[in-house]
Amino acid sequence: MRTERLLPEIEAIESEMIAVRRRLHAQPELGFEEHATSELVATLLTEWGYRVTRGMGGTGVVGTLSRNRGCSLGLRADMDALPIQEATQLPHASRVSGVMHACGHDGHTATLLAAAKCLAARPQWRGTLNLIFQPAEEGLGGALKMIDEGLFKRFPCDAVYAMHNVPGFSAGRLGFHSGPFMASADEVSIRVIGRGGHGASPHRTIDPVVACASIVMALQSIVARNVDPQHPAVVTVGSMHAGSASNVIPPHADLMLSVRTLSPDVRALLEKRIGEIVHGQAAAYGARVEIDYRRDYPVLVNHAAETDLARQVALDWGGPDALIGDLCPLMASEDFAYMLEHCPGSYLSIGNGDGERGGSLHNPEYDFNDDCLAIGANYWVLLAERILQ
Repeated sequence: MRTERLLPEIEAIESEMIAVRRRLHAQPELGFEEHATSELVATLLTEWGYRVTRGMGGTGVVGTLSRNRGCSLGLRADMDALPIQEATQLPHASRVSGVMHACGHDGHTATLLAAAKCLAARPQWRGTLNLIFQPAEEGLGGALKMIDEGLFKRFPCDAVYAMHNVPGFSAGRLGFHSGPFMASADEVSIRVIGRGGHGASPHRTIDPVVACASIVMALQSIVARNVDPQHPAVVTVGSMHAGSASNVIPPHADLMLSVRTLSPDVRALLEKRIGEIVHGQAAAYGARVEIDYRRDYPVLVNHAAETDLARQVALDWGGPDALIGDLCPLMASEDFAYMLEHCPGSYLSIGNGDGERGGSLHNPEYDFNDDCLAIGANYWVLLAERILQ
C-alpha cells in the first residue's frame, strides 16, 4: 500500500511532512513542556484555515474546521517525548540531551498535520473536524487534563480516533481490535520498614531486605495462582532499593511495581492480593509496610461500531493485505483510554516495520519509519471523509 494508492494531495506533500517530522524529532520536548511543538502545530493549522485553540491541557492544541451541518469527528495525536538519550546517530537525531522521541509521537503529530493540510484543501466532506494535538501522554495523563478542561464540551465529537505506530509489523499496515485493547496501568510504591543494625549482628535487627526478597517471590504467585489463565495480567517489580554498604542492614527497603490488566475485575483482584501478600510476608519477618497504590490509566476499550467502520475504510482502500491480521490486545497502556470513556471511538495501530529501527518503542535506537507517514495521513483523510459525508 504505497504511492499508487495515495491521494495526489498526500503524495504532493509527503516530503514536506517528513521534513516536519524530522524537525520535531530533532527538538523533542517532555510532557507539558511541548511549547515549540505546539507553536509549530498551531502556526501550520492557522495557515491552512483552521480555527486554533491553544493551551488546552497546558500545551495542547485543537484545530477546528467546520463546513455546514453534519457530524463532528475528533482525530488525536500525541506530542511529547521521553527522558531517554538518543543513540541513533541519524542526521535528524535529538539535539536535546537526555530527551528523544522514542515512541514516535513526532510521527503521529506529523501524520495528523499532513492529513489536516489535505483535508483543508478537499471539498468532499461536511460537518466539523476537531484535530486534537495532545500533550503529556507518557505517564502524565495529558488526555485527562484536556478532558477536565472541557475538551469534549468545547469541541463535541460524535466519534474520536487515534493511531499509534507498532514496531514488528510491516510498515504501513493498519490494525484494529474491538473491545479491551490496551491494559490499565497502576503503579505501586512499597516501603518495608524493619530495624537496621550491624551486618555482623543480624539477630539484633529486623532485616527489610530479606522481607523484600520474600515479597518479590510471593508476588509472582498472584498471576500464576489467583488470576484466571484466560485473563491477561502482569505484576512486575521494576525497582528495589535498600542500603548502601555491605556490612549494614538498612532500616527500610523500597519496591516499585507496575500492575497491568485488561479487566476491571482482575484489576481489583490484583490490588487486593498485592496488599494481602505484602502485609503478610512483611509480618512474617517482623517488619511492617507502607503501601502507596496509584491507579493510573484505565483499560483502553475500543467501541465496536466505530472500530468496525475504521476497519472497513482500510479494507476498502487497500484490501486484506492492508491489514495487520489477528491483532491481539497489548499490555502497554495509553491515556487515550480516558477519551474513549467520554466519547465513542477507536484506537488503531500502524506497522512501523520489522527492521532494526522497528525493534521496540522506548528504545535509544528507535526512530519513526517515515514510510508510514503518508499512509497514515491518507488513511485519516479517507476515514474523515467517510464519517463526514
